[in-house]
Amino acid sequence: MATLNFKGKAFVQNHHLLVKYHQLVPRKKKSLTKKVSLNDNLIVHGDNLKALKALLPTYAGKIKCIYIDPPYNTGNEKWIYNDKVNSPMMQEWLGKIVDKEDLTRHDKWLCMMTPRLKLLRELLSEDGVIFVSIENNEVHRLTMLLDEVFQGNFVGSLIWRKKEGGGQTDQYFVTEHEYILVYAKSSAFQWIDETIPTDEAKFNKEDENGKFYAVKLAKWGSGARKEDRPSMYFPIKSPNGKNIYPKAPDGSDGRWRVGKIRMDRIIENNLIYWERKNREWIPYEKVYYQEEAVKKIKERSILYELANTGDATKMLTDIFGKKDVFENAKPVELVKFFIRYTTDKNSIILDSFAGSGTTAHAVLDLNKEGGGDRKFILVECEDYADEITAERVRRVIKGVEKAKDENLKKGLGGSFSYFELGPPIEMESILSGDELPSYKELARYVFYTATGEEFDEKAVDTKANFIGESREYLVYLFYKPDLEYLKKTALTLDRAKALGPYKEKRRLVFAPTKYLDQNHLGELRIDFAQLPFEIYQLVK
Repeated sequence: MATLNFKGKAFVQNHHLLVKYHQLVPRKKKSLTKKVSLNDNLIVHGDNLKALKALLPTYAGKIKCIYIDPPYNTGNEKWIYNDKVNSPMMQEWLGKIVDKEDLTRHDKWLCMMTPRLKLLRELLSEDGVIFVSIENNEVHRLTMLLDEVFQGNFVGSLIWRKKEGGGQTDQYFVTEHEYILVYAKSSAFQWIDETIPTDEAKFNKEDENGKFYAVKLAKWGSGARKEDRPSMYFPIKSPNGKNIYPKAPDGSDGRWRVGKIRMDRIIENNLIYWERKNREWIPYEKVYYQEEAVKKIKERSILYELANTGDATKMLTDIFGKKDVFENAKPVELVKFFIRYTTDKNSIILDSFAGSGTTAHAVLDLNKEGGGDRKFILVECEDYADEITAERVRRVIKGVEKAKDENLKKGLGGSFSYFELGPPIEMESILSGDELPSYKELARYVFYTATGEEFDEKAVDTKANFIGESREYLVYLFYKPDLEYLKKTALTLDRAKALGPYKEKRRLVFAPTKYLDQNHLGELRIDFAQLPFEIYQLVK
């Protein structure tokens, strides 16, 4: 496999391992939930590299689908390299805007992306997948980087037509497209192809070509109005030669389920079935019966009729009641496309460059459509995380009174917990008493770093000093964010016996110190880890 080399690569290859775990500080007032919890839908405000590391103890190996829309590094985005990597060269990069005149801008971008992609891969489940939006400027470099990080598990490259026409944005062409690179964590990933009914009884119509069932060509449900996709509002000829246009469920001007190119193909191949109702002609698409047990319909790699940036802009204007809310937002239908074909109804979806919050909106919309219980995790580092990212999610959950879309007007339902990135969990701070983490934050940190397994906050029993069970251990933590408690607390024989009778698993006990010799620890099946010095990883 070809190797991608860039300045700083040697220093960032393992930088994600050196990033400290930070506290995730709950913000009740910014949340929309009865009880703030890391097991809820999440919006996290803070540097996404640190935030991803902070999420590992709870979500490592649990994310089914990741979508990210990172900076495209065009030289006009004013992004700043801020990762404090231990390299004099890279220290010189800190705090400086990356613009077109920066001769190292591609190196900086790759150094920024590498540790984040490595943490994202750790968060993915074995059958998980990542979608990355990018354009011409970095697509070739990103492809090689993803090949390395995801060990060649390339799924495909999608081309999304992001706008229709427009001004001259490049020297030689009007650029209408972007790329979405798709990589799986492992060969366990499966794309969920759309299927059509194969029960012959459902194919209750027939013509000279065989049995078929009819699918309405006018869009139904959410996004069915003309305003939602003006380019999909056009006439077709009815059997009596008159032009007919699509109607929305409420009788207003609507849009077709397919675009002009696909519609022309349907008409040319005589795949329209007409019904006459209330003196109006209603067109349906014919779907013929197949003998195979399941007929799968594969999506095409060029997404030219899905949705565009204009749709995204109109959606944000609808939600916030004003224009120019956010530049270059992604449309909901695009992100729904990714989620629909790669997740089930209980999956977790992550977006660590959350922007305007489209991914959360897409998850909630899909849940509303199909009765799902998918969860979203958004990470946004910019100051608009509350006023735009989270505010959009609040509004689509509760409902937007003046929205044109009926589902959006009623509200999609749901909840989320808002967290801000807190200080790092520095074990040395236990000695000085400065910025002591809460019990659950330290429990999350020591459990994950010692076992490499998911931390379950619900399993914590502070009275029993119990913080969870791994494949090998029952894990205990004697700790309070109180310096006097830490000075006086030790694992004694009485405390060791109070842990309960030995079962099948050994006990791993964290405490400031111990008053037990190794013989007693061995008899009681206890492995002792002293705070703050012996935080170690047992999983190889």
